[in-house]
Amino acid sequence: MGSAGFYSRHFSNPRQERAFLSAVGFTSAFGTARAITHSIRAGIGPFHNISKGGTHIHHSTFGIFGLLGIGYLWTYRIGVGTRHPEWTSRVTATTYGVAAALTLDEFALWLDLNDDYWDAAGRKSIDAVAIFGGLLAATVAGRDALDELGLLPHTISELVQRDQRRRAVPPAQG
Repeated sequence: MGSAGFYSRHFSNPRQERAFLSAVGFTSAFGTARAITHSIRAGIGPFHNISKGGTHIHHSTFGIFGLLGIGYLWTYRIGVGTRHPEWTSRVTATTYGVAAALTLDEFALWLDLNDDYWDAAGRKSIDAVAIFGGLLAATVAGRDALDELGLLPHTISELVQRDQRRRAVPPAQG
């Protein structure tokens, strides 16, 4: 069975698919934002800070606008339907994850209004927590697919298979 069949088999539940896409969007955007900001700081590549009239525009600004936009759409129940597949559901879920990552990546600005983004201890812990959280969420939402691909440790795989039996989902053939 092709990748489309694999995907539809493991993400036929729209809620589970939205959770997975949000987690993938979050983890991808967080990693990309960190890589770009490190490149800017090191003077590597084509990247540069964004500013308007001498004022630095933090990437959390785009995250906040994204979260506001998704919240507005979800208020009117756009992109939260149960029909499957629904492209607006996929787009809004992924965009939510991306916007949340851009916003949370500059969390220090929320409390102190101080750009201590580059303090070594804070940066390492934020990186670790955010990447772990994103990967954990993606693993939980995509556990059936990861199990079928053989990417889960044996003990976790047994728990997934027990959960599949409980949910009356036939285990993967293979």
